[in-house]
Amino acid sequence: MNKSIFNLKNILTVLLLLFIGIQFIDVKKNISQNQSANAIGNHYNVPPKVQSILKTSCYDCHSNKTIYPSYSKIQPVKWWLADHVNAGKRHLNFDQFNSYSREKKLEKLDEIVETVKEGEMPLASYTVIHQDAKLSASDRAEIEKWVYETKKEIK
Repeated sequence: MNKSIFNLKNILTVLLLLFIGIQFIDVKKNISQNQSANAIGNHYNVPPKVQSILKTSCYDCHSNKTIYPSYSKIQPVKWWLADHVNAGKRHLNFDQFNSYSREKKLEKLDEIVETVKEGEMPLASYTVIHQDAKLSASDRAEIEKWVYETKKEIK
């Protein structure tokens, strides 16, 4: 019995030291100080209401300007958030939207409507902590209307 307690104590000590050690490993944050020349709002009309919705519900993962919560300073959460943001930006980056081909722009706009209508975006894991990011029926309708108008600008 003493050996198992001693082994458990050693394991817990190693895990604690490992947890403390990984706190010193940093990741590159997604915080750009500059307005991108390719940002969607520089090339297409984004009404203030829609811009507000996008900033609140989408931009943390789909732009170059993530606003990091206090818990993002703790590893392994820091790694998870960095991976999540990078994946979101690879899929759609509103700050790089105008660098996309015409076809990709139209595809991304269709995906925006589809994922918002289906309730897939913003992610539930995001809205649990960021309650203000939840989209109302009115927000979804505003986004859909904006996408429809933006697609006409692109065609």
